[in-house]
Amino acid sequence: MFEKHTILGVHITDRLKDALEVQRILTQHGNQVKTRLGLHEIDEAGKSGKNGLLILEMVGPDEGIRQMADKLNALDGIEVQSMVFKHTD
Repeated sequence: MFEKHTILGVHITDRLKDALEVQRILTQHGNQVKTRLGLHEIDEAGKSGKNGLLILEMVGPDEGIRQMADKLNALDGIEVQSMVFKHTD
């Protein structure tokens, strides 16, 4: 059982431009991604917008999570924020 839940929010300002690189980084760290939820805007015409948001539930060592977040944050137009919920006994 995990001692905490680490949630990363990944805001992507240009999904079409950044999707391949974001996916490459997620694949490199895929053993630490427990849950992934992708959200994106829909424009007035019903088409996908440029902005997107990934919600990631992470597991495993903090160092690996930090490395993934750092790689994503290094990309122009990507912002990563985190939340950590610790379990109490």
